[in-house]
Amino acid sequence: MFQDKIVHYQLDNGLQVLLDPVPSIPIVSNWIWYRVGARNEMPGLTGISHWVEHMMFKGTDRYPKGQIFKTVNINGGILNGFTGQDYTAYFETLPADRLELALQIESDRMANSIFDQQEVEAERTVIIAEREGNENSPNYLLYEEVAAAAFKLHPYGHPVIGWKEDLLTITREALWQHYKTYYGPHNAVLVISGDIDLDSVTDQIADLYGPIPAGPPVPSMNITEPSQNGMRRVSVQRPGTMPYFQAGYHVPAGQHPDSYALMVLDFLLTGADTMGGMSGGTRTHRSARLYQSLVETQTAVRASSNYRPSIDAGTFFLAGTPAKGNSLQILEDAFLAEIDKLQQSPPTEAEIQRIIKQTKAQYAYGLESPANRAHWLGMMEVINHWQACLTFLDSLAAVRPDDVQRVAQTYLHRNNCTIGWFEPQTTNQHRESE
Repeated sequence: MFQDKIVHYQLDNGLQVLLDPVPSIPIVSNWIWYRVGARNEMPGLTGISHWVEHMMFKGTDRYPKGQIFKTVNINGGILNGFTGQDYTAYFETLPADRLELALQIESDRMANSIFDQQEVEAERTVIIAEREGNENSPNYLLYEEVAAAAFKLHPYGHPVIGWKEDLLTITREALWQHYKTYYGPHNAVLVISGDIDLDSVTDQIADLYGPIPAGPPVPSMNITEPSQNGMRRVSVQRPGTMPYFQAGYHVPAGQHPDSYALMVLDFLLTGADTMGGMSGGTRTHRSARLYQSLVETQTAVRASSNYRPSIDAGTFFLAGTPAKGNSLQILEDAFLAEIDKLQQSPPTEAEIQRIIKQTKAQYAYGLESPANRAHWLGMMEVINHWQACLTFLDSLAAVRPDDVQRVAQTYLHRNNCTIGWFEPQTTNQHRESE
């Protein structure tokens, strides 16, 4: 578990540092989190954060293209990066005595990434191909349409990868300005977990990151999504083999006290997950309500919920696939009936205790990994505050059955819902409709 031994401080240029010494594990995981994602993008520039993430792998003078991966791999490590709605993150996990290499790589590309015009155009082709690959997934297409309908104003309605029309027109200059604005120490959190010597690491961080100047002030994000006052519906009709159902409900920001009751509601419906598998465990589907009420009764072949806290007011999702012979309307009615049950009667104390027990086990297992520890600390710092990691289990355990009922009543009502259906068509039907 996390202890009070975590060291937190800030450099003069604004870089926040979180150090999590775990001497019992002879590896180290180095993460740099930037407070930028799809949330910070406006129409015309959707997908620009994800694109910048790609460009920061394209090299610096010190580490030319391809050298970052090669150097980390030959030193026995792994690395990657990703972009979400609220953040961009990069990480390296290496033997403990190679930490300085990871610090050199990340501090160098924070300050010295090269946005070569030819590489920009090459990456445009790669990202558009990635987007077109996503479009082959009915689930992805449906999610994109549901999110766009649910959010009329807030950028959470835009896909992280961006709309294709924007990807065709974003310029090298726009990418460079986005990088210089958001990807500096003033907008970043460095998280290191594993077998580290605090004095040595602190000196290395000061030497490598301290000289990097802070960037310009980050533009404020003051967009508030208007209240939804009636059910919204979208339909996607494309070639496919299976119908799909999704429903999204507006819920408050991750800092809101109700976020813990919403997590428990999610776990109750689909199984303990501790925020998207962060613990290293897997969903315990068979004991969850949606599995028992929809899958075991052969109403659906798949049924799940998903809630992940976000910086601004976000969504609580339901998703499923009807069993053969059942319609989307039958599946929708079954989902909404399950929500109605929770609104009418709270879960039992035994159900809540089972969820807490499952979560504790997954949390403990996941935190044996320095990579999971650093991931968890960084994500919580961006969404809420890193100290929430210290009290996470206590906060979940404080959720009572009537809290779960209350958040179901407050947020999962039909006037706050956007429902989407994917209705598969044969190729001939699709051509005739065109």
